[in-house]
Amino acid sequence: MSVIGNRKKTEQEYLEIAVSLAKKFAEDAAERDKAGGTPKAQRDWIRESGLLKLIIPEEYGGDGQSWTLALRIVREFAKEDAAVAHLFGYHLAVLANFNRVGTAAQRKHFLTKTAENGWFWGNTANSRGASKLTGSWENGKYILNGVKKFTTGTPDSDRVMLYFRDANTSETLQGVIPRDRAGVTVHDDWNGFGQRQTGSGTVTFDNVALEEDEILKENESYGKDGYSPPLTQSVLTNIYLGIGLGALEAARKYIHEHSLPYALSGVEAASRDPYILRKYGELWAELKGAESLADQASAQLDRVTALGARTSEEERAETAALITAANVQTGKASLDAANRFFELTGTRSATTDNGFDRYWRNVRIHTLHNPLDYKLRNIGDWALNGTPPPLPVAGVNT
Repeated sequence: MSVIGNRKKTEQEYLEIAVSLAKKFAEDAAERDKAGGTPKAQRDWIRESGLLKLIIPEEYGGDGQSWTLALRIVREFAKEDAAVAHLFGYHLAVLANFNRVGTAAQRKHFLTKTAENGWFWGNTANSRGASKLTGSWENGKYILNGVKKFTTGTPDSDRVMLYFRDANTSETLQGVIPRDRAGVTVHDDWNGFGQRQTGSGTVTFDNVALEEDEILKENESYGKDGYSPPLTQSVLTNIYLGIGLGALEAARKYIHEHSLPYALSGVEAASRDPYILRKYGELWAELKGAESLADQASAQLDRVTALGARTSEEERAETAALITAANVQTGKASLDAANRFFELTGTRSATTDNGFDRYWRNVRIHTLHNPLDYKLRNIGDWALNGTPPPLPVAGVNT
């Protein structure tokens, strides 16, 4: 666990670490966004901070902190650098996956080693693409061949979680390998117009050995009544929100420091323009409402995580609906803030040197993870008819 002297860190102290890191990320966030590639230095700063073990239980050498705190940190990072926030958030989601899969011995091994060594996790775990990576059982191990897309965080990761299909049985299996395992090639081919430093491109496997103890077997303590809340949606929710809050703060600073009043406004400063005030107030109110809903969803996530198998069916449905609703509202509010940014700041701000377009590009590409209409349909069916949201659509397997 992380301690200061003889005591544990407080939540405020963790947040102060996150804010300090975010300020360092901000120093060249716009330039790195243009360049793409991998934020190696920024990932190393997170490694050095100790935050990679934030949600690992204390029994495995972690800090045992709440999802509410972890998601607040994702949000703080996203205010300045949405790509780094994405990498950190997905690292947390991969670690949480050990609640659902892996034997007790595997869970202890991988979580303890992560806490000890500061492993940063990536993923090639897009289950919808499992059939493109196949494994043949040979001499007590799987030999993997194929390709995986949308491999967020794999460049510069220490360990990678993956899904693959058994070539003989067609069963979908899950495993863990070091990123530098022989035969693994991480391609620098991610060309999305946003989230340009997430490394969400292609990984190819050429006769990659997956040892028997690296195959994640069913978690015997999880059982059929276990519950995996839609954690990925929760991570995305706080990335969206952080982007929107970051955009609004960047607009505030620019208006005060650079924007000129419109010739017909009758005011001496852009910050006193009545229409800028109205627009800024509207966006602030939208984001504050979304932030409140996101905080409710995080608190609910902590409640059901603590309940585990004791979570009722109603609580499961409410959790899925609340997290999905927060995801919808933060996405809409942040898209609005990023889209209307230049209405607030004016023509002078719309240059590539400023890099303010990254707020819209990052939240736009992110909010495409799940179609908005399907998320709203699921929420409506639950609220109107009491039909539990289908978890994969709500976001567990995004």
